[in-house]
Amino acid sequence: MSALQVVATPIGNLQDLSPRAAETLRLAHIVFAEDTRVTRTLLTFVGSHARLESLHEHNERGAAERVIAALQAGERVALVSDAGTPLVSDPGAGAVAAVAAAGFRVEPIPGPSAVVTALSASGFVSVPFAFFGFMGRESAERTAQLASMRAFGGALVFFETKHRVAETLALCAERLGAERQAMAARELSKQFETLYRGTLGELAALFAREEVKGELTLVVSPAAAAEAAVEDADAVTAELAEDGRPLTARVKELMLRTGLGRKEAYARLSRG
Repeated sequence: MSALQVVATPIGNLQDLSPRAAETLRLAHIVFAEDTRVTRTLLTFVGSHARLESLHEHNERGAAERVIAALQAGERVALVSDAGTPLVSDPGAGAVAAVAAAGFRVEPIPGPSAVVTALSASGFVSVPFAFFGFMGRESAERTAQLASMRAFGGALVFFETKHRVAETLALCAERLGAERQAMAARELSKQFETLYRGTLGELAALFAREEVKGELTLVVSPAAAAEAAVEDADAVTAELAEDGRPLTARVKELMLRTGLGRKEAYARLSRG
């Protein structure tokens, strides 16, 4: 039976493509890719003449139907993202789920991942770790992510763009602790690969004055037990009920200190 082959691709250096992945792409009849322009370069590099079709967050449902149709026709089908391991902060989960539900095998072809690559160079204890993708753009989304980060005791990994990295690191320093150790990895596996190390406060100050190129992978060290502790919701609610700040500010603090969701935090503080 035909199988959808989910292929991890290089995160920068094309030489990191595994021989198995290269052979899979050479033999594929059709490759579904997040950005066909990026993937065309890779297919040319390995000598593949596969047809290219786009599969991104805006067309995933229709693309999933085309994947299944190709498998039903007996074609060799591969799925890739722009860089790294597909579905890890990239589209494709819906298509893979649909393929499995249709009764076809899904065959992962392992390879590069910016998440694991950065963790391996961080020097931090990395079990357990949690990956948060890109930091949210909306304030409420960032607040929820930071609450989850603060409540998690292990290492933290997330992505950020060059335009927002200084702001994000400053926010992390404020909410997770300015003295917490971190590493920012830029251009992983590429010619100008750079690893910046220091506390969250130091890195926030560094990127506030230094412009960088490309996306960054950020790794934050595991929290000390006291830092990771989630405070008692009733005690913090009682404390903030007497606080004179606006309700929205108190709701955010309650979420961060206790791990409560926005709806419950708002309900608790609105009662008073």
